[in-house]
Amino acid sequence: MVKENKTSQLNRTQLKETIRSISDWPIKGVIFRDVTTLMNNPEAFRESCDILYERYKDKNVDKIVGIDARGFVFGAVLAYKLGIGFVPVRKKGKLPFRTIQETYSLEYGEDTLEIHEDAVQKDEKVIIVDDLIATGGTIGATIKLVKKLGADIIECAFIVELSDLNGRDQIQGCKIYSITEFEGE
Repeated sequence: MVKENKTSQLNRTQLKETIRSISDWPIKGVIFRDVTTLMNNPEAFRESCDILYERYKDKNVDKIVGIDARGFVFGAVLAYKLGIGFVPVRKKGKLPFRTIQETYSLEYGEDTLEIHEDAVQKDEKVIIVDDLIATGGTIGATIKLVKKLGADIIECAFIVELSDLNGRDQIQGCKIYSITEFEGE
């Protein structure tokens, strides 16, 4: 069992080493960065969540918006630790109430995201959380959804950034924070 004290903290390089790389998935030429191995490691998972909490604990955030599906894991933990609400952004057809939607392109296709139309209120301060930023399509669509509802985005947070895909460059007017980074490795 991992002890919950400051001496058991992993550094960012050690966190990165817990992320599995899978070549040619979901299509040939893509290296998939699988954070499920990080989530399966109790020390790495705790440390990742603690890093996010420490970054946002004093930012007066109203809600955390998590992106389907692994953004739910990290986002829900962060919302819990901050004592605030969690808002899911899901793939089309998965939310049961009235939604707004945004279609986007990603490195290997196209998809549509939705958010409940009453999920965030005008001028609420939110952090958007996902496991990974690649080309910026998913986060770009989520930013558009949140802005349509009138909320203020403090920052977008990720466990992994694939910097060679330039997703950060595709996001206009929103701060981006990532815990680890991979470059075409």
